[in-house]
Amino acid sequence: MNKKIKVLSIAIVAMFAIGGAYLFVNKDKKEVPPLLERLGPISTTSEWLNTKKAIETLQTQIRLNSGNFKAKMLLALAYMQEARITGEHPYYYPAALDLLESVLSNTNKDNGLYKEAIVAKASVLLSLHQFQNAKQLGEEALKDGNANAAIYGILCDAYVELGDYENAVKVTDLMISLKPDLRSYSRVSYLREIHGDLNGAIEAMKLAVSAGLPGLEQTAWTRINLAKLYQKKGDLPNAELQYKLALYETPFYAFALGGLGSIAENKKDYKTAIAYYEKAAKIIPEFSFNENLAQLYATVGKKELSQKTAEEVIDMLDEDADAGHKVDLELANLYVNLFHDYDKALEYAENEYEVRPNNIDVNKCLALIYYKKQEYKTAYKYIKSASRTHRNDSELLTLTALIYNKTGQIKASNALIKQSFKLNPYQNDELAFEAKKLILNKHL
Repeated sequence: MNKKIKVLSIAIVAMFAIGGAYLFVNKDKKEVPPLLERLGPISTTSEWLNTKKAIETLQTQIRLNSGNFKAKMLLALAYMQEARITGEHPYYYPAALDLLESVLSNTNKDNGLYKEAIVAKASVLLSLHQFQNAKQLGEEALKDGNANAAIYGILCDAYVELGDYENAVKVTDLMISLKPDLRSYSRVSYLREIHGDLNGAIEAMKLAVSAGLPGLEQTAWTRINLAKLYQKKGDLPNAELQYKLALYETPFYAFALGGLGSIAENKKDYKTAIAYYEKAAKIIPEFSFNENLAQLYATVGKKELSQKTAEEVIDMLDEDADAGHKVDLELANLYVNLFHDYDKALEYAENEYEVRPNNIDVNKCLALIYYKKQEYKTAYKYIKSASRTHRNDSELLTLTALIYNKTGQIKASNALIKQSFKLNPYQNDELAFEAKKLILNKHL
């Protein structure tokens, strides 16, 4: 063979080899969900720089070896955390699920990595409000002998959301016996709160906060929940302190800003409340901030801005729904509270009730809708189910009192109104105003 031709042939072969390798790498690259750039204040922290570097390393490992399931598992966990920090749920949860499905379909069930992936997938399903699927996954894991504290935690959350509070207590007892930490203490707190023990819930949540490391998002979230418990008792100074501590330990934490907004709202300082919610909404696209803003804009007379903001909330929830997030309960509450479209609210609430008829929050929503529709006997049916755990919640107590009043149970209604405002004297929503009218009209 001519030397020049031979050299040219080798060059062509080499070129195809390089091109093939390039196509292979780029094919893998497409299979690795990219990291979204953060925007605003949360893009300026050292935590983001470290996170970005760690995620880029994992992505490279997966591109070089698509069978590196440990790296895929860690990347899925990182994306789940990014969803929490950035609020970009519609992107990160499906991306995490894709990675986890790859791990689960290629990993032996006896492998510890498989157990981790089961827990992670169930966690994503819970975040997407696919509670029945998460429960099924957790129960299957138990049958396979994969019982650990994390699996019990998954089952606790699923049972709570499905309204199976008895089993939720059982698995939480098992969870905390295996691993008393932030996750188990916070679940104990939530179950105590559901069953009316606010003081016990606060004590357990304090233990959860103490078990966490300052500066971590999980610790900040736990502190936010401690603040909310104080707020439920009308203890605004301690609630405000916890929100400020969360913000100090985790700068730009949107939920801490939102919490401070709710404190200002309790005090009827609506200008300050709006400023906090607007600041929080600029950090992450969390629909609840916009929902609160829509309500406050209406309160201060900004009707057009309220309507525009409410419609933006619908768009945000629709985007979540397109990504597999079940948002019927959120939409039901939105339509009843912001749009006052009770038929539309009922449509969404009934969808949710069909999936989890025993959940107390779903029953409370239906009771509120029927109360607004002036169908008081039907409202009474749902409020009885919503109240069956004896939850010491001022909003629930006030709604129950109003329904009792409309169904002729005046003595019981009067007692509940007194109990509700003694628990939390800072109520200032529509239901609270109705209850106060009963007081002013000397029904008590």
